[in-house]
Amino acid sequence: MNNFIKQTFASLVGSLLGLIIFCGLGTTGLFLLLLAATSSKDTGPEVKDKSVLVFDLSMKITDGEPYSSGFFQSALSGVDDQRMTLRKVVETLEKARRDPRIVGIYLDGSRTREGSDVGYASLKEIRKALEEFRAGGKEVIAYGSNWSEKEYYLSSAANSIILNPLGMMEVNGLSSQLMFLSGALQKFGIGVQVVRVGKFKGAVEPLILTKLSPENREQTQKLLDDVWGEWRNAVGTSRKIQPQQLQAIADNQALLEATQAKTSGLVDRVAYPDEVVSDLKKLTDSNKEKTFRQIDLNDYAQISGKSLGVERDSKNKIAVVYAEGEIVDGKGEDGEVGGDRFAKIFNRLRQDKDIKAVVLRINSPGGSATAAEVMQREVKLTRQQKPVVVSMGDTAASGGYWIASDSNRIFAEPNTITGSIGVFGVLFNGEKLANDNGITWDSVKTGRYADSQTVSRPKSPQELALYQRSVNRIYDMFLNKVSQGRKLPEQKVAEIAQGRVWSGVAAKEIGLVDEIGGLKAAIAYAANEAKLGQDWELQEYPRFSSFGERFFGRATQEIQSTFKTEQTQLKPSNPLTAQFQKLQQEIVILQKMNDPQGIYARLPFNFKIE
Repeated sequence: MNNFIKQTFASLVGSLLGLIIFCGLGTTGLFLLLLAATSSKDTGPEVKDKSVLVFDLSMKITDGEPYSSGFFQSALSGVDDQRMTLRKVVETLEKARRDPRIVGIYLDGSRTREGSDVGYASLKEIRKALEEFRAGGKEVIAYGSNWSEKEYYLSSAANSIILNPLGMMEVNGLSSQLMFLSGALQKFGIGVQVVRVGKFKGAVEPLILTKLSPENREQTQKLLDDVWGEWRNAVGTSRKIQPQQLQAIADNQALLEATQAKTSGLVDRVAYPDEVVSDLKKLTDSNKEKTFRQIDLNDYAQISGKSLGVERDSKNKIAVVYAEGEIVDGKGEDGEVGGDRFAKIFNRLRQDKDIKAVVLRINSPGGSATAAEVMQREVKLTRQQKPVVVSMGDTAASGGYWIASDSNRIFAEPNTITGSIGVFGVLFNGEKLANDNGITWDSVKTGRYADSQTVSRPKSPQELALYQRSVNRIYDMFLNKVSQGRKLPEQKVAEIAQGRVWSGVAAKEIGLVDEIGGLKAAIAYAANEAKLGQDWELQEYPRFSSFGERFFGRATQEIQSTFKTEQTQLKPSNPLTAQFQKLQQEIVILQKMNDPQGIYARLPFNFKIE
């Protein structure tokens, strides 16, 4: 059905846009055309007996639904940008486990996405669903050409792992490389002054240092060790390989050719795609057909799971609210967590009698302290009336932890990135840049600090003291909220805070997290807290507007973004290009820093595990 829709839109988009632009076609006429295009009697996907579910590992997986539908991007660019939410993936795998028509899952790693944003915590939840599928007596077959640690972490849960004869496997451990901008800022005459609290608050280091501080190096090393330890234990258990052996492979081989991967026990077979297809044809009893009997994960997700006990229908609702992206002041845009917008959502949920519990799913590095406080207040008020359970995704740190601190229960995966309880402010000035180009300023004022907001000069020691006082106040507020919400002594919170980043498993040991588990576990806990038994269904937020509003309101934006699609999806042509892309990402993050007080609770800007 997805292909039908894409083909339909591909053929209609050009003519529709032409009619709108050149013929003045009205909204009503366009709506009727769209209605005719989308109301054809397409019966939807068909699931035949003895089918294999195909899971394309290049698919983009997010926490919440994207605001725009992506029809125009797919139709105009020709790029098949498949995407699903994490909950939908897990739910679909569970549906397949119960479906007697599905005999196996094929993990297709032949065209994996370069630089995928999905993190290890999300992969952990999908991996668990694959293990449950396999435990039900069904087959999971994984095939790949070039596996990194991420793809293999998921694929290692399979019964049979097959690598292309020309394929390679990367097993060289995890790393995180930060880009430091201090030298460039100095070169161009841009001054940076920082006020912060917490010796581990590494978010500002790229702006003022040229390498990691000892404290930041220490916390990053501990975090990587924890995530890598989970990788070795999970892979080792599935493949019956000791973690020490995996470490030896990482230290001595790093990149394995297909035969080496097989000798090391990481894969079961070395084979070409046609040989894998032959095996899958045998599994599905489709030897006389051109290929094996199959259905795509995206298509299968559209099939009702009510008869299998997966989908629910109840007047009792559990709301799942997705806080995914940078925390910003105001409403925020697509891909951001706008404090005001999320506060309104919680306000409505609190007053909705059908909503019996709320699960707040956080996948955010933090951001504006003001916005985080607005959200945290609404979480606290909501908790006074109904359970609020937090599920931490790949990252729920700093401002992301701020909004989680006053919930009934916090769930995280072992490899979730969390903590970073610290605060900072960054003060830029362009004095040298301007002076070098013949620009000067002069001012008249009626008070000592009347021009303290200027970017024409560095801040004086007295002005810096004012900013530091404000940062200290907000940091103390942060500590107090964590202390009260987590029921921990403030002294202990002060010790484990300091801006330090923790893994989920370490956060549980020190009391910042209650339980190790994913979104599914958090939802089950919320249902139990609300005493709903099995009589409940989910509602997801933010909720989308109508199709018409989404179509007309987002069409232009999608068309404009279409021509950037391939740049974001394809592998950078060389390492230098990748570094320029990282720099571009840094600038985008700086542009999103809109806290009215200029104070932030955020992870290091370009922190990424690779």
